[in-house]
Amino acid sequence: MDWSRWYSLKSYVRSSLWTVPLIAVAIYAVVKPLTEMLGRWMIRQGILDPKTGFFGLSMTGARSLLADIVSADLAFLVFTFGSLLVAIQVAGGQYTPRIIATTLLRDNIIRGISGLFVFALLFANRTAGWMGEDEVHQLQVFIAALLGFASVVAFLFLIDYAAKFLRPVSLVARVGERGLAVIDSVYPAPSSGVATAPERDKERGTPDRVVRLAGSSGIVLAVNMKMLVAEARRANLIIEFAPQVGDFVAVDEPLFYLYGNTGAINETRLRTLVAFGTERTMEQDPMFAFRILVDIALKALSAAINDPTTAVLAIDQLHRLLRMVGKRSLRIEEIADKSGQVRMILRTPNWEDFVHISFREIRQCGAGSIQIARRLRAAIENLIQSLPEHRHDALYIELSLLDRAIASKLEFAEDVALARIPDSQGLGGSATSIANN
Repeated sequence: MDWSRWYSLKSYVRSSLWTVPLIAVAIYAVVKPLTEMLGRWMIRQGILDPKTGFFGLSMTGARSLLADIVSADLAFLVFTFGSLLVAIQVAGGQYTPRIIATTLLRDNIIRGISGLFVFALLFANRTAGWMGEDEVHQLQVFIAALLGFASVVAFLFLIDYAAKFLRPVSLVARVGERGLAVIDSVYPAPSSGVATAPERDKERGTPDRVVRLAGSSGIVLAVNMKMLVAEARRANLIIEFAPQVGDFVAVDEPLFYLYGNTGAINETRLRTLVAFGTERTMEQDPMFAFRILVDIALKALSAAINDPTTAVLAIDQLHRLLRMVGKRSLRIEEIADKSGQVRMILRTPNWEDFVHISFREIRQCGAGSIQIARRLRAAIENLIQSLPEHRHDALYIELSLLDRAIASKLEFAEDVALARIPDSQGLGGSATSIANN
């Protein structure tokens, strides 16, 4: 299996809810025979009394207990998956559909608890069917009882966890955390504090060879940079990746530009080092976390939902991500091999891209809300104060646009004056208003 297929399979497994219950079935197939063998050995050694065991249950009591465990775990499974389907519909409609695969279906606690229910159900059902007419398998009944108790506790925990997990503040915080991790991996170097203009296009000139996408169209999910650098070093050339991670690439569009000894490279091999899919993921796509947060804010500001407080929560996370991005080096990334020779060029978003996606659409939809206008201003002014000077120009432009939008959308001078007061809570008070009191 080549790298691109392996990556796509791994990404699919991570975002699929059924994989953990399937693993639980495999674990059950191994553990159940081992416990049966252990139970027989404990009886032969006199460690376990076959009649009294741990609970001293009769055949009728044991079968009744096991039947209750099977019924409970089956009900837990039905309720869990039924509720999850409803939660997915609600989250997709109220927040954004892009949060389903990136957050809801990747939650390991929900997946793990559903796996526990499957394991307990199979174990209890097998124990009930394995017992004869006059023999109670005490160890298996004891283990099934423990699993049943654990299932009840896990189910109660799941209800509380899911209720908290689906709150807007929890969802946007999770997206923000994942966004920070991606930014840290894509932009590991700190900013030099000096704005640098890219000279790459002038230096490289016209590519000696263009490798185009073959097969089927798709969205670029990830690139195996380590292997591409190795291929470029082996062939003694420079590989430029034409699209960005997250771009949609159609069949026959440029995928790689090659400079140098192009005859020594295998096009098919290069194509297998790029993973494509139908939906963006956050593994190597720093802009996708911004996109999800902006979509949540826009949905909250729509007339159908009208929840500016949720939009403020999204702006909180955008502000957090921008602070980190602004302190990193965002130059066109030239990746060198061990000898220091540039082998690969990978385009990544620049500072203006991040600023535009964070503020433009939210300002267009929410500048008429005093709460949103104040929170946007607080974020922009804080970024101007905390980030290097070469990041300020794009922020000053957004601040000017915000002032003009406020003036055009608010009719009364008092509202305009209030909207121009920065407030990290939206309408939760500010230094200016407190001083005036």
